[in-house]
Amino acid sequence: MTQRVAVIGAGPSGLAQLRAFQSDAAKGINIPKVVCFEKQSNWGGLWNYTWRTGVDEHGEPVHGSMYRYLWSNGPKEGLEFADYSFEEHFGKQIASYPPRAVMFDYIQGRVKKAGVRDWIRFSTVVRNVTYDADSDKFTVTVHDQATDRMYSEVFDWVVVASGHFSTPNVPEFPGFERFNGRIVHAHDFRDACEFKDKDILIVGTSYSAEDIGSQCWKYGCKSVTVSYRTAPMGFDWPDNWREVPILQRVSEDTAFFADGTSKRVDAIILCTGYKHYFPFLPDDLRLKTRNRLAAADLYMGVVYVHNPKLLYLGMQDQWFTFNMFDAQAWYARDVIMGRIAVPDDKQALMADVAEREAREDAGTDNKYAIHYQGDYVKELIALTDYPDFDVDGACDAFVEWKNHKAENIMGFRNNSYRSVITGTMAPQHHTPWKDALDDSMEAYLRN
Repeated sequence: MTQRVAVIGAGPSGLAQLRAFQSDAAKGINIPKVVCFEKQSNWGGLWNYTWRTGVDEHGEPVHGSMYRYLWSNGPKEGLEFADYSFEEHFGKQIASYPPRAVMFDYIQGRVKKAGVRDWIRFSTVVRNVTYDADSDKFTVTVHDQATDRMYSEVFDWVVVASGHFSTPNVPEFPGFERFNGRIVHAHDFRDACEFKDKDILIVGTSYSAEDIGSQCWKYGCKSVTVSYRTAPMGFDWPDNWREVPILQRVSEDTAFFADGTSKRVDAIILCTGYKHYFPFLPDDLRLKTRNRLAAADLYMGVVYVHNPKLLYLGMQDQWFTFNMFDAQAWYARDVIMGRIAVPDDKQALMADVAEREAREDAGTDNKYAIHYQGDYVKELIALTDYPDFDVDGACDAFVEWKNHKAENIMGFRNNSYRSVITGTMAPQHHTPWKDALDDSMEAYLRN
């Protein structure tokens, strides 16, 4: 009897899983019945931009945290698909930091070529997943939003690829209830132009804090104040930026900080991170982990140690993205296909997790972390037929990227890197990032 595999989510991780199975099918190999459930009306996950915040057209929490004018904040040479280069997709090499529309088009290109769209049930929200030990099968209950119909199906395997940058972590500070300006989490930030001529306060020092602040600066905000809990980001910011210790309280129009200073602000943007959130999973199947390189309870970073027929993709903190999701998806496919044996001993699975955590904890800097994850990608690739590529070269690009940011935080996107897939050097973009106000694909690809 043909096995059945449920894939939850059609973002980059879920699409990687579909592509992994399709690559087998293209060779004439019999594959399981693969069904992908996607709550949005289109694929792409976070790259599928919507203007909506709060809830979508069906009343579901909006998944996307994407905003207008977002450009890749890392070089594309570190995330390029090993089996589908940017040059293959665009017919030429392009600059190293594409905006969202360009990245979304690239992601779509590979899965359109693979012909897997029919495997996806769009506008379908997974409500519940249960596992029956006697039958060794999962029951997945979903809500088809288009027809407003609930139904359940049985699967042998479940792959959770729903991402972990869509449920915001929203802290509370004294005075928020009487602040007269706008308070918004990065998840609901949509357009930097909203903050033109405004004094903005950003709480947090994550990548979203860095990028949203930069976007607001680029599109004409009056000033940026960044409040940090442990340490400032420390870049050489423009003159209208400053970094201050953690926010203590706000009044109707003023923010007060731990160092005794204050600042009148028009808006507060909370760049305070995201939660791993799986409301469709019961406690015994639900991953509980912090956002780290060695995700808890995942053997080889993929297989759930408490039920090895449940697989998770893309749950780690990330230097590598698309090609790491691919490496995980190919590994998950081969576990499902029986090519890779997962140990029966739960203690062996837990020991693998502990060893990975210990190696991550031994790191002292970003370079260590980058190569730690690069080694993980190489480890996965060595076990499958995913095309080998120069992972060390991608690591070098990430290290160089970090150096370029330290040199010029508002100009790092003007640098170019060499593709580790084709060996071709990216051209310099025709317009410096700070002056490129049109983020459309047409404007970006213009010679």
